[in-house]
Amino acid sequence: MNPMDGIRFAFGTLTALPVRVTRWDREAARSGMLWAPLAGLVLGLCAASVGGILLLLDSGPLLAAVATAAVPAALTRGLHLDGLADVADGLGSAKPAEDALRIMKQSDIGPFGVLTLVFVLLGQVAVLAELYAASWARGAVAAVVAAATARLALTLACRPGVPPARPDGLGAAVAGAVPLRAAAGVAVLVVAGCAAGAALLGPGAALHHALAVTAGLLASQLLLAHCVRRFGGVTGDVFGAVAETATTAALVVLALGAS
Repeated sequence: MNPMDGIRFAFGTLTALPVRVTRWDREAARSGMLWAPLAGLVLGLCAASVGGILLLLDSGPLLAAVATAAVPAALTRGLHLDGLADVADGLGSAKPAEDALRIMKQSDIGPFGVLTLVFVLLGQVAVLAELYAASWARGAVAAVVAAATARLALTLACRPGVPPARPDGLGAAVAGAVPLRAAAGVAVLVVAGCAAGAALLGPGAALHHALAVTAGLLASQLLLAHCVRRFGGVTGDVFGAVAETATTAALVVLALGAS
């Protein structure tokens, strides 16, 4: 298979960038989800660039942090945040799986979704503002690492044994598509790459960022397991919630001991 088909699949399904998906089959889904962290890298670099430009214009760390959190949302058309809100509404309803999935599929957003979005975005902005206040480099690296961690979490979520909750949609297209050994190999590369990039920040930064990636993956996989138990499998909304959970958890760990 041409690797570009997988890259197009990753960017075409996980971002709003003008990329045309040339293949929509099981093989393309497998390759695309293996390339998912690359899409995260690009989104993270875009977010860090915008934050850096604002800091150069003397905007202050808070505005730079808001912009950094907003860029990935804009470049995904809010897809993952929408998924997070829908999953929060589905889980918060405490209804049986079929009813919860129907709630998640509705176009409106309920109180659980609103509260979850508010606290998650506040947490992300708070961490980025703290890191930008320390230095642009810390905030920029955090933005890139968090975005890559989020998409790596999606790669791991596509491993065998994680069934789709519905017979259609993105969840059904990619569920179980990525072999466990391949997913583990990508995870090792991403963790090592994040640690290597963070090493430029000083002693201990490499380990700190590797732990942040690991924490993001752990938190997201716990949510994934809970959703599979509650809904009977994964949906596109669950993937969005997994990505945002990984982002937030990774950022929180980066804030701990950052000063």
